[in-house]
Amino acid sequence: MLNMGPQHPSTHGVLRLVVTLDGENIVEVQPDIGYLHSSVEKMMEYRTYLQNVALTDRGMDYLSALANEEAFLLATERLGGIEVPPRARWIRTIMLEFQRLASHLVWLGTWAIDLGATTVFLYCFRERERILDLFEQATGGRLHHVYFRPGGVYEDLPVGWTDRALAFCAEFPRHLQEYHDLLTGNPIFQVRTQGVGVLPTEAAIAMGACGPVARASGVAFDVRKALPYEAYGEVDFDVPVFPQGDCWARYLVRMEEMRQSVRIIEQAIAKLPPGEIRSKVQVTVKLPRGEVYARTESPRGDLGVYLVSNGDDTPYRVKIRAPSFSNLFALTEMMRGWKVADVIAILGSVDIVLSDVDR
Repeated sequence: MLNMGPQHPSTHGVLRLVVTLDGENIVEVQPDIGYLHSSVEKMMEYRTYLQNVALTDRGMDYLSALANEEAFLLATERLGGIEVPPRARWIRTIMLEFQRLASHLVWLGTWAIDLGATTVFLYCFRERERILDLFEQATGGRLHHVYFRPGGVYEDLPVGWTDRALAFCAEFPRHLQEYHDLLTGNPIFQVRTQGVGVLPTEAAIAMGACGPVARASGVAFDVRKALPYEAYGEVDFDVPVFPQGDCWARYLVRMEEMRQSVRIIEQAIAKLPPGEIRSKVQVTVKLPRGEVYARTESPRGDLGVYLVSNGDDTPYRVKIRAPSFSNLFALTEMMRGWKVADVIAILGSVDIVLSDVDR
């Protein structure tokens, strides 16, 4: 029996894996979670809908604050019948794709370090800093934004912001090729990832895997395509799907997703209409009695919010369906039968965020 964590550099958070070994071979892996529990769902019951926007930033996945805001507000606006102006829908789409890029860059850089490729980390964080600069210029925050609001966004984009965003999009594919040059053809990287940590399609579906993890196992499902929200139904983009189900496929899916995010941003900026950025919504808005479930495609997968209102100015109940939680469950299937030296490569390929697991 081997305890990995709860404090271990490669878990990128507070996670304990109880690994049962037969020599070097993994017989069973049991994730032991709860070390980062924030009670975010319960705290939401005592805050107004506007106050909860800040709570989603800090109490959920800290690498994709805007994606958290989107999921919660989508549920709020659907239950309350709140209209979002077209310009705000397009701005949200742009921000969500920049959020996906920033999150995937953190994943790629840290996973590469786990496998011994330090330079990739430096390259990824170089580009991520530029995205955070764009976030700061538009929202005032680099990590926690509170930018999306019920009925729209807090402020319009500053003058010249779209030009700077387009300049980044024009440059980024060259950097993406640099990552490929460093990793994709590297024989050590290939040996560590190809055919390692396989999650078959049937197992991925049965275990509720989602997002890049599921798409790397041949599951062709993306919420942005299947159930379009904001402006995703009005832009053209591809959903990368690979059938291998191994660490290599999970790497290729996210690499291609970054290319597709750039396509979406460029189209969204080209189609960005003038007009209002927020409809009139009371600060202490009261939603009608009822319940709703809204789902989005966060950088880690299918992020859902089940919201129940009893007619008050605070939610009666909020339940979050976090992609990291279901993907962590699938980890047990990926690791069984592999060597103990493969644990870090497989765990890193899943891209979990522990604050997304413990809520």
